[in-house]
Amino acid sequence: MQQNTEKKDRKPLRRQPKVVENDGIDKKLVNVNRVTKVVKGGRTMRFAALVVVGDKNGKVGIGTGKAAEVPNAIEKATARAKKAMVKIALEGTTIPHEVIGKFGKCSVVLLPSKEGTGVIAGGSVRPVVELCGIKDITAKIYGSRNKINCVKATLNGLQQLRSKEEVAALRGKTVEEIL
Repeated sequence: MQQNTEKKDRKPLRRQPKVVENDGIDKKLVNVNRVTKVVKGGRTMRFAALVVVGDKNGKVGIGTGKAAEVPNAIEKATARAKKAMVKIALEGTTIPHEVIGKFGKCSVVLLPSKEGTGVIAGGSVRPVVELCGIKDITAKIYGSRNKINCVKATLNGLQQLRSKEEVAALRGKTVEEIL
């Protein structure tokens, strides 16, 4: 038996560089859920992901995605969230007025807070508010605490916000006249 001491000519393993999106949009994974579909041949497992994206400057969006693998579900959810981004009216580091957002049986009360208070919000409300760019807010969830419903109720509440300028324009007056 003769051993071959020569090294075989091998090409070095080249990995593709990971493409990093640097568009100023941050994302947070809120929930990953395993869903099962029962079919004749047995059960098929899939994953559902809930993702919140925002630019921390008044724009935020939410998206859900389903796929056979978790990374694919997250990718789909992120793409949908980016398409569904909406502009939110902010007043400095907080919101202009209090508002109640509703979705299904979930209600989220959003209250403006003084500067320096921080984000006082539970579980699934926090990522939406933080990625929107709000630094001072108090929030309370009533009813269902389902993560998907809470995120959608929070977004519903944020969409109801109106700045002083928008209200003045709707009434056909100046900002000084309505204050």
